[in-house]
Amino acid sequence: MYKKRLLLFILFFVFLQLTAQQKLSPKATVSVITCGSGNELYTAFGHSAFRVYDPVLGIDKVYNYGTFDFNAPNFYLNFAKGKLTYQLSTSSFNRFIRIYKYENRWVKAQVLNLTIADAQKVYAFLENNAKPQNKYYRYDFFYNNCATKIEDIIQQVLKNKVTFSYSYIKTNKTHRDLIADYTHKFKWAKFGIDLALGSVIDKKATKKDYNFLPDYIFKTFENAVITDENNQIKPLVKKTSTVISDKKIKVTYSFFSPFNVLFSLSLVIIFITYRNYKSKKRTKFIDFVLYFSTGIIGVIVLLLWFATSHTATYKNLNFLWAFAPNLIVSFVVLKNKLPQWVFIYNRILLVLVALTFIVWILKIQVFNLAIAPLLIALVIRYSYLIKFGKTTTIN
Repeated sequence: MYKKRLLLFILFFVFLQLTAQQKLSPKATVSVITCGSGNELYTAFGHSAFRVYDPVLGIDKVYNYGTFDFNAPNFYLNFAKGKLTYQLSTSSFNRFIRIYKYENRWVKAQVLNLTIADAQKVYAFLENNAKPQNKYYRYDFFYNNCATKIEDIIQQVLKNKVTFSYSYIKTNKTHRDLIADYTHKFKWAKFGIDLALGSVIDKKATKKDYNFLPDYIFKTFENAVITDENNQIKPLVKKTSTVISDKKIKVTYSFFSPFNVLFSLSLVIIFITYRNYKSKKRTKFIDFVLYFSTGIIGVIVLLLWFATSHTATYKNLNFLWAFAPNLIVSFVVLKNKLPQWVFIYNRILLVLVALTFIVWILKIQVFNLAIAPLLIALVIRYSYLIKFGKTTTIN
């Protein structure tokens, strides 16, 4: 009985030692892993992670700040409100890589030029951050995501030993421009993004702001330096290797792009308006659809602006042409005879559409090109209703 208890105690002690934070061997390395874009929207911007590798201790672990739980309470509500919680997850490097092989995405590794003491600090931070009580964080697409975490953690752990330089960036892009660089093959997604995100993303991004994208984190580390224990300045990246080779992403053309669809619908609106003009009639259905759809979009825009914590949906000037009160007016225009105030209201709508063009030209907010034919159609329809609405019959 005594021997069994002793054996259990020894096994328990060994288990504690194995699960406790290990001291890395001199052969240990810390790497930044960068993954390329994929064929799905959620993979469009790439991905970043840490890798800790120690062949002596048999450690080969990936620390991934880009995970979330679909089954978390109120997941979709929190997502809509901008209060989505992400978490740091860990996995073996081989398991991590298998996913990217399956998704046909390239992966590169940058081994950092760290002393064993500095590698141990990074490893200790990541292990502590991966604990259940520490692993959750409030996600922000531009300022607190899987890519920005990489630079922030290295800066936090190694402090002024590391100097990051952004001089390699020669462009002056906005956040919207940077998003467009990665969403050109996701036309409808880009259209939705341009509707949902406000004028705050049309200001010039700082060079550091580019680092919400994994490709720029890769380049930032490529251009960073570290001061060693002898006050010698060295490149932060000691070695770069390709784990999975570059893959060509297939870009297929579809007629049903936002521009083509809205251009076609705008032609229909203009044609119906012309027919109404010739026959001195008003097609109630087209008016209802126009007012209702622009009103719904306007309500969504305002909710994203005022009722959520999203930092990028602030000051969204799409509300100028997608005017929320249109939702109510859509039911008024179903009447055979329009109230007098509707004609005044339409004049206000024309002014708002004109302001939309001015805001666009001045680049206060850059709108999706697909709405241009729709705006022209709205101007024509509103103008017709103002000029001829009082004398038309119902069709």
